[in-house]
This record gives sequence, C-alpha cells and structure tokens, in this order.
Amino acid sequence: MKDNMFYKASPLIFKRAEELRNNLTPAESLLWNYLGQGQLGIKFRRQHPASIYVLDFYAHKIRLAIEIDGSIHSLEEVKRNDLERQNHLQSLGISFLRFSNQEILTKTEYVIEKIKSKINDLSNSPLGVGGLNSPLGVGGLNSPLGVGGLNSPLGAGGFNIIPAIDIIDGKCVRLTQGDYAQKKVYNENPLEVALMFEDIGIKRLHLVDLDGAKKGAVVNYKVLERIASKTKLVIDFGGGIKTDQDIQNVYDAGADMATIGSIAVKDKELFFSWLHKYSSAKIVLGADVKQEKIAVGGWLETTDVSVFDFLKENMEQGVKNIFCTDIAKDGLLQGPSIDLYKKIIDQFPQLNLIASGGVASMKDLEELKRIGCSGAIVGKAIYEERITIDELKKFI
Repeated sequence: MKDNMFYKASPLIFKRAEELRNNLTPAESLLWNYLGQGQLGIKFRRQHPASIYVLDFYAHKIRLAIEIDGSIHSLEEVKRNDLERQNHLQSLGISFLRFSNQEILTKTEYVIEKIKSKINDLSNSPLGVGGLNSPLGVGGLNSPLGVGGLNSPLGAGGFNIIPAIDIIDGKCVRLTQGDYAQKKVYNENPLEVALMFEDIGIKRLHLVDLDGAKKGAVVNYKVLERIASKTKLVIDFGGGIKTDQDIQNVYDAGADMATIGSIAVKDKELFFSWLHKYSSAKIVLGADVKQEKIAVGGWLETTDVSVFDFLKENMEQGVKNIFCTDIAKDGLLQGPSIDLYKKIIDQFPQLNLIASGGVASMKDLEELKRIGCSGAIVGKAIYEERITIDELKKFI
C-alpha cells in the first residue's frame, strides 16, 4: 500500500517532504484550510512524497495532485522542469491541477470550484459524500463558503437560518435598536446556547462581541474559543476587529469567518487588504443601516454613507457576502426591512445578502426567502420563543 501511495519514494524525498511541511507558504496555508481533514469528501495529504518528487497536495483515493506555483515558475527553465515532472507523475496515473499563488490568495472561490469539479470528474459521483457537515465543506450541503451548497450559510442555492449570540461581559444578551442601555441577558453561559443550537441541527452561528464593538478592540476571545472548541458550528465573529493582529487572532481562536463593519468604512485600504489576503470566502461585510445610511461603532455613530454606495464600492473589490442589519428594526420583533432588502437585491442581484433585524416569526423567514435573501440572522425571536425550536427544526 505504501509503495503504491508513495510511488517508491526514497528516504531523502520523505525528509524533504517533512522540511516543506514545516515551512508553509501563505497560499499553501490558505488552501490547506479547505483541503484538510476531508472537508471535500476526499482526504488530501500535504507535502506528499511521490516517486522522486514532493507534491504540494495529494488525494490518493482519486490520484489527484494539486500544485501551487510561485512567481519563479514563470521562468522558462522552471516551466520545462515542471512539465517534465508532471509528465512523469501522469505516467504513474496521477492527475494534476495547478494554480498560482495569486490565484489561491485572490480567487479562492474559483480555485475551490475547479478542485470540486475535478474531484467530481475523477470520483464519478456527486461531490460532498462524507463531507456534508464539514465546517469548510465546499460542495457539501452546509458549506459556509456558499460554493454549491444547497443550504449554504452564505446563500448559494438556498436559504439559511443563522442564530445570533451577542456577548456583553461574557454573557448572551440582546439589545433593542443597538442601544446598550436596552440590554437583556438571556443566558450567563453562551456555550450552553450554542450547544442547544447545534443539538437541533443548526450548522452556523453569528457571534457578536458587543463589548468589542463599543471598545474598538476585540474583548471576548475566550467565548469564541470555548464555542469553537466545544462545538462543530461554523462561526462568523464580529465586533472590535480593527487591526491585522485582531483578525488573525479571531481566526486563531476558531472563527471560520470574520464579520467586518466599522473598519470597512473608516479604513477602506486596511479592509481591502484583508479581503485580498484572506479571500471573500473568509470575510463577511457587515452593513449596519439606519435610514439607508451606514452606522458604525456598535451602531453608536451614523455616517453620511449610503448603503447602496457602500455595497457597490465593496463589491467592486470582491465582496460577495453581506450581513445587512436595519437598526430601526433590530430587537423590536416587528418584522424585517423587506423594502430595504428588495432594493438591495434589485440593485445587486449577484450579492449573497443575509438579512438581520426584526425577524419575529417563521412567516418573516419565508418572506425573506421569497424576495431572494440568502438567509437570515435570528436572535430575539428565538430567545423570546416567537420562533420555537420545533419550528426551527422543521425549517432547517
């Protein structure tokens, strides 16, 4: 089996593979987030010895190699070596996909689609078997990346309910219209709430650090770490992310996606740098709106920026996934801003729009689905039992 898997690689090749494993490039690290642990229904290995070479990524079950090429691979001599290497390995029955570093870092969704398609061709079966509930299950039924998933939390091809847990002082709370003075504590232990959602079949969670949003720096890392380590929920985390270190710490603490709001208004270049570094699949733009103007700082400050201009500018930079909250509706249980969402969808039909604020009943969710929203964040309606657990189970 080992000879077959490694194609009689020598000990020196194994040693070289070990060295490479300890020195991942940013592009390799990003792609491994999607390929690792069988998320695509196929097990990949990283820096895999094969004959006299080391493959960046390899799935032996379907004999697929994925190679990532840096800028040096544009040199003619290196191109010839790559071709010779690839021809040799193809003679052993290995199929290839090649991507540049730039494609991995800036066109991640395109890359994943190509890989998904290749896996499908080679396995001759529908993609996603064995990976349906994977947190990064591209092509699986609950893919957070929104690439081909029927119930993708970012809305590709379906409608997804995403419960919200808002955190103040480490507790699960809800505000009314973003007013910190109108705070109600629903549970002292957010992990208990997250586990309850997971138990009924929820796959996604919207976790908001309200302390962080108010302070301008992430506060509740520990809550994120506990929920990420104790559940399999796919978590998007927002509130107080202002620096390169903040966003990296959020990912390191277990968030699958970062929700960015204020910084996208106040420091566009920094936000765009994150978008290009981590890809649109890992970042959700939070558009908090008051009378069609963008609000920032935990909704404490309203700007003169039109939500439509804001979305247009960010979509031009590659943003695809938006949480849109109408502050006037949030926490009142009086129904969502259907007219606002219709306007956004009419103007930006390609956008994955997640509605937030005002949802009070299953009828509201059905209406949001009907007008074309990709999903909805639901908080107070669940905590106040306007939407029951049984109703959620049936809808999921």
